[in-house]
Amino acid sequence: MKREDILVAVVDGQGGGIGKSLVEKLKRAWPDLHVRALGTNAEATGRMLRAGADDGATGENAVVVNAGKAHIILGVVTILASGGLLGEITPAMARAIGESDALKILIPTERCRIRLPIEGGSTTSFLDRAVELAGEEAARLARA
Repeated sequence: MKREDILVAVVDGQGGGIGKSLVEKLKRAWPDLHVRALGTNAEATGRMLRAGADDGATGENAVVVNAGKAHIILGVVTILASGGLLGEITPAMARAIGESDALKILIPTERCRIRLPIEGGSTTSFLDRAVELAGEEAARLARA
């Protein structure tokens, strides 16, 4: 598989800040990957598109449909939880992301009621590591 055929979906909601940062870092490190912005709202999608996403879509159906098409999905850990992102993640979104065959690379966040047993680290360091993991998976897929 060629790198440009690898679909990386970035899922975000609210103001789209984490998604924007992920898109910027992904496109800087791996400009040939196809990055699709999937926002729970138009503001989040728009911010990710302005950050360099190749294309994007908004809303529940967009997330549900594209979760099944993606090879890699990135976002905060709460995209797996119904009601996550202050209620923006619907049960159908959480289920589609969770059941997707895509590799899920999730960013821990202090803004939810989910805690991961990891020590230290800033949001920036988690974002940087997420981009590294996405690149490793893209390289693996390209070799397959």
